Amino acid sequence: MSHRPRSSLKSLTQTPTGPSSAEPAPAADGSGAPKVVAEGVPSSLRPDPHPADGRYVVAVLHICAPRGAVPTATSKCECGHDRSAVGQRNVLALIQLHTDHRDVCPLGRVANTRRKAA
Repeated sequence: MSHRPRSSLKSLTQTPTGPSSAEPAPAADGSGAPKVVAEGVPSSLRPDPHPADGRYVVAVLHICAPRGAVPTATSKCECGHDRSAVGQRNVLALIQLHTDHRDVCPLGRVANTRRKAA
């Protein structure tokens, strides 16, 4: 078995002397400030489209039902409620359990009374 000569494309032979790709390029007008984005693109921060209103996520129901596969689901709540299910019948039962848990969860009482009152 003979050894093949090493290709010169596998590793860099010289250390680059110019700026690396992680360093910002100097501005074209020589002002010293780097160009942040392309022209015409706004670079200022936009206001948050979803302002905080005091609500936050307490419980999450995650369902995964790929076409032709067995569905799975998980139900998690900040109060410690943590259940999972595999199979269509069990997932449907977990959805109902998750819905029922909203009424008995100690963390959701305030939200539940507001929802029922509205």
